[in-house]
Amino acid sequence: VQLQASGGGLVQAGGSLRLSCAVSGRTFNTAVMGWFRQAPGKEREFVAGITWSAGRTYYIDSVKGRFTISRDNAKNTVYLQMTAMKPGDTVVYYCAADSRHNSLILTTANRYDYWGQGTQVTVSS
Repeated sequence: VQLQASGGGLVQAGGSLRLSCAVSGRTFNTAVMGWFRQAPGKEREFVAGITWSAGRTYYIDSVKGRFTISRDNAKNTVYLQMTAMKPGDTVVYYCAADSRHNSLILTTANRYDYWGQGTQVTVSS
């Protein structure tokens, strides 16, 4: 199973970016997909999660109303649409899959068993 994250880059404060996470090698009919982010020297932080089957979502407070997680079952891809971006959103973002749960969105990184490579997001002020 491979998760391929893409879509990072440089954006001005207030701007938007869309991250993509393409899943290959397996079709997740039941799983939870998550986006995490990690700043240098800090722990990986949960940002948003979505249940693959029902599309139920969960966000941390700091991104509610600004970020939207979604999935495209046909493309086996999960997205993170980021709007109204702030300099504090500048970190590396990772997508992950928790194949052991279907409806419970966990926020701890070590509960996720598949990870994509990181994609750098930089928000300039």
